This record gives sequence, C-alpha cells and structure tokens, in this order.
Amino acid sequence: MEDYKFLFKVVLIGNAGVGKTCLVRRFTQGVFPPGQGATIGVDFMIKTVVVDNEKIKLQIWDTAGQERFRSITQSYYRSAHALILVYDISCQPTFDCLPDWLREIQEYANSKVLKILVGNKTDRDDREIPMAIGEEFAKQQGMYFLETSAKEADNVERLFYEIAAELIEQARTKEVPRSETGGISNLGTKANLLSQTTSNCCNNLNLGPS
Repeated sequence: MEDYKFLFKVVLIGNAGVGKTCLVRRFTQGVFPPGQGATIGVDFMIKTVVVDNEKIKLQIWDTAGQERFRSITQSYYRSAHALILVYDISCQPTFDCLPDWLREIQEYANSKVLKILVGNKTDRDDREIPMAIGEEFAKQQGMYFLETSAKEADNVERLFYEIAAELIEQARTKEVPRSETGGISNLGTKANLLSQTTSNCCNNLNLGPS
C-alpha cells in the first residue's frame, strides 16, 4: 500500500533559461546547480511533503523551453494538476512570451488546471519586469502569482507547498474526482483566489515577493 494520501503532477513551463530546472533542484534536492545546462526534452523528479498532516507525493516535471522540444513537452500538459509558468524578471523577452505559453495551456491542458505565474531570479539587480506588472498579468489571467529566487532559495518551498495545499483543499471539497491512478483530475477553479486579492496577497496567502 502506498504511503501517501494524494499524488499530484506539477509541470513547469516557460522559456529556456528562466530557471525552471534550478527551481526544481532547489526544492527537491536543496541545491542550486551552478552552470545548469538546458533541459533536453523533459526531466522528472519526485518529492513527498506533508501538508495539513497529509502525506503528499509531488511528481514534478521540468520541461525544456526550446521550440524544438515543444511537441514533446505539450503532451505533459493534459494530465497536469498544476502548471507553473516561469519567466525571468531580468529578461523582458521571457515575459513577452507569456501569452504564447498561455495559448498552449489553453490548447493542451485541462481547462481547470491550477495555474501559477512565477517571476524567478529576484536575486538579480538588473530587474526589467516590475513586480506589479507580473501581478497584474496574473490577475488578468486568473493565476496565482509569486516571485522567487532559486539561487537564494527565496519562496521556493513556499511555492510548492502552497500548490500542494490548494490541490488538497480542492480534493477534500470534492471539486475534483479521484482519478484511476490515485491522483486527482478535472481541477476546480480556485486558482483565481489570489488574483482577487493581489494587493494584499502576501498577508493572505504567503505568496509574495522574496
């Protein structure tokens, strides 16, 4: 018998170089890999966490950002319980591409998947995207929003624990049915909760800038 109550699949997407792999490695292994190379196709890691006295297994899928791998990575969208869309706060083009990523989500993912927008690399001093711009974009799209630093480990654990807590709440309130694999599917629509309280999100949900 499995030693966990829920199994959730979390998929990270976004342009190459925004720090997706570093976020995953920081959370699952507690390390920041210097000189991390680009992900080839899809990488996969597992971490078990305890939230509200429940043991939760997170399957975390780290997808390549390069266009040539897109047909491979799109196949992982549909079964995801949560999608983390990452951009680099010091690189405007990674933010400008967000609408393209959202179109892929709309086309390939479950319509009620939990969506989280993450501005990574807050440790850098050459910010190009103000936090307020990221917040507003997330609000318009009905997404959670958080800024992180994989290098400094700022808000990384908070990101994944908040996702697990939200998915547990949805499962407990039966907004989603149990899937045949023991996870959940057809996520509910509570992803817009943060977008309705953006101005004081840090106090309400502990999702805020590092």
